[in-house]
Amino acid sequence: MLELKKGVDILGAVGGVTTIAAARTVIATHLDGANQKKLAPIRNEEALLKIANAIVMCEPDGVFVNSGSPEDVQWVRDHALAKGEETPLAKKGHTLHFDLPQDQARLVNQTFYIINPGETVSSLAKYVLREEALAYVEKHVKGIMKGMTMMIGFYSRGPVGAEASIPAIEITSSAYVVHSAELLYRNCYDAFDQEAKRRGIFFTNVHSEGPNRPEDVPNARIFMDRSWLTTYATFCTYAGNTLLMKKGNHRSAVDYATYYRRGEELSEHMFITGLTGPRGRRTFFAGAAPSGCGKTTTAMVGTNFVGDDLAQMWIARDGTLRAVNPEKGIFGIVEDVNREGDPHLMAALRDNDTEVIWSNVLVDDEGVPYWTGCGETMPPKGRNFQGEWFSGKTDASGNPVPPSHKNSRCTLDCREIANHDAAANADPAGVPIKVITYSGRDSDTMPPVWVARTADAGVAIGASIVSKATATEVGASGVNRQPWANAPFIPGPLADYMEAQFQFFNSPKFSHEGRPVLAGLNYFLTHANRGSRGSGLLGEKKDVRVWLGWLERYVHGEARGIETPIGMIPRYAELKVLFAEIGKPYPRSLYDLQFALYVDNIVARIDLQTAAYAKEANLPPQLFREYETMKAGLLALRAKFGPIVQVAQLAPGD
Repeated sequence: MLELKKGVDILGAVGGVTTIAAARTVIATHLDGANQKKLAPIRNEEALLKIANAIVMCEPDGVFVNSGSPEDVQWVRDHALAKGEETPLAKKGHTLHFDLPQDQARLVNQTFYIINPGETVSSLAKYVLREEALAYVEKHVKGIMKGMTMMIGFYSRGPVGAEASIPAIEITSSAYVVHSAELLYRNCYDAFDQEAKRRGIFFTNVHSEGPNRPEDVPNARIFMDRSWLTTYATFCTYAGNTLLMKKGNHRSAVDYATYYRRGEELSEHMFITGLTGPRGRRTFFAGAAPSGCGKTTTAMVGTNFVGDDLAQMWIARDGTLRAVNPEKGIFGIVEDVNREGDPHLMAALRDNDTEVIWSNVLVDDEGVPYWTGCGETMPPKGRNFQGEWFSGKTDASGNPVPPSHKNSRCTLDCREIANHDAAANADPAGVPIKVITYSGRDSDTMPPVWVARTADAGVAIGASIVSKATATEVGASGVNRQPWANAPFIPGPLADYMEAQFQFFNSPKFSHEGRPVLAGLNYFLTHANRGSRGSGLLGEKKDVRVWLGWLERYVHGEARGIETPIGMIPRYAELKVLFAEIGKPYPRSLYDLQFALYVDNIVARIDLQTAAYAKEANLPPQLFREYETMKAGLLALRAKFGPIVQVAQLAPGD
């Protein structure tokens, strides 16, 4: 069980400010008149104590309060340029940020939960005891902003007033971080106090990049204090580590939902998008996928795109599953983003007058950004995060140096994307989620799409995601289990989180129509792993519209599917119609390759997951029952048809 406000508050201990009177004195001493006036509407005493302690701890030369006004946001943009954190590009409103070569992704081996003695955390997480974290903060964070300006902003992770939205304070010395926050989050300066009172909690985030030198990166730490809902980041600039309202606060939101809102809320690593079906019907999806596994692409396929990364979910009073996007922008990987696969995003990046922060891409001599897989002619030379680049450049080991980092990013407001549903993303009521999908990187096992038979089977799909390590994680390698694509962000024991999943999706509060369909997606099957003479993947980006389209029809009873031990899979005729709608032929031979059941592969995957989860304490027995049921059904098919079961054997005449 998570116990809030347990143990010493590290921020308060290092700052030493214990009374509201002392906090007001610190604020009056360190803020000029204009910024004192801007902070005056913030009357939440706990928030003021947090701010005062951060000032004393970090010792900035000045403090800037970002009210979210046009003047304040422009000040942030100008400060980012003046500091050299960003540089202007050729296109108006576009700027470039480079992270250090050693700081290009989430620092997974330097990210820790702060815990109290005797507490347990996820087996997939790292932790540090409170006393050790306190010693680090006292040594490395005290005085870290000398010579710098501290910037303070107030944001809402979700539309103001939404049941699952949570307010947050961002405190940083990085103008790039604040600039990113203004694109990604809703500034709730005017509503912070009322939101903190409504929700009963708020998140606090303290970051400083320090001197921003390569030699400092080994000392970088990202700490999440579970008990005090406070996150710290030092000696790093990559936004996944420093924009703490993103994955830092997501971890805290997962914790809070698991222990204080069990069966009522979920905080998930999911896109939210709507798809227009027959007769103009609009159906909303939420979907989990690890970074680099097609989550943004899937979100962008929707006719009513809401968000590409995170979802705060709850069961509404009418029995429907509702979700809001904690963000209003995207911090998206740009590798392989091109006009063919991502036309809406490319239009926002290349054609429209937009505000975009680029990071770790290649920039030519004219100030135009390029990236691997952009579908455009790459310039022969330019500069990237490693310095000067030219075609054919190699590193010290003789390996080719790519023009852009695999984790290069673009940051922009979702409203710049043509298919973004701004009204839905701003609605405190959230959108009604009818389908939830889970997907990873799977070259040889599961079909492109399948639907769980029951809620328990759906939870098992989410628990069974696997993915190759991606460029979003420094220090990770190999093939990872990625439960719910949320594993890096689950603070407590997996058993607790899994129990929360089972309770939520089996909740009696769902109406019959409001209970969502749970499904699996897999875009990464290859010809080589399906006995085909072809090469590469068995599908392409445009196919995503078909898989979602089939799910949209299935949830409305307009597609029947075929029952298998893994769940319901589409009939060929159901898919052929949908492929025709996107102007693509779909031969029966391709369908047979994609949807044949490779029994030995699936059983091996079940055995891998069973063995891994058997090492966890107190796991809900429903998971193992689902694995046993699925395995028994598959082995029965193997005994009847052999190790590769064709769809025609399951549904003769289909």
